[in-house]
Amino acid sequence: MTILKKHFIRAAFFAFAFFSVSIAKAQTDQVEGLWYNDVKSGKILITKSSDGKFYGKVVWLKEPLKNGKPKVDELNADPKLRSRPRLGLQVLSGFVKDGDTRYTDGTIYDPLNGKTYSCNMTYKGQTLAIRGYIGISLFGRTTTWSRAE
Repeated sequence: MTILKKHFIRAAFFAFAFFSVSIAKAQTDQVEGLWYNDVKSGKILITKSSDGKFYGKVVWLKEPLKNGKPKVDELNADPKLRSRPRLGLQVLSGFVKDGDTRYTDGTIYDPLNGKTYSCNMTYKGQTLAIRGYIGISLFGRTTTWSRAE
C-alpha cells in the first residue's frame, strides 16, 4: 500500500470518528445530563430512554450515609420499597418534550416525604424549573435545579 493510500485511509477514519461523535452530541437533548437539586444535596442524572421519554435518577448524595449505613427510601408508602438505597433511586419519570423548553406529563418522587407528584419541567439554560403538583399545576410548588458538571 502506498503512503498516499495510508494517509487517505487514516484521514477518512479520523473524519468518520469526528463526525460520529458530533452527531451523537447533537442528538443529546438539552435537559440530559447532571443536575443539582434545589439545595445541592444531590445530583440527578437525566437521560432519554428508548421510549422517547425522560427519566432521572440520583447518582450522588452530599450525605450518602445515615448512622454509618447507606441512606434508604425509608419513608416510601410501600413497605417493600423502604429498604431500597437512595443512591440510584429513580426520582423523575415519564417526561415528554412539549415544545422547545417544556417537558410535561412526568412525575417526581420526593424521598424526603415518600410521595410522588405530577410534574412539569422548564429548561432555562443552566437551570431547570421543576414544578411538582397534585391535580392541576396551579396547586403546586416550583424548585430550581442547576446544571452540575
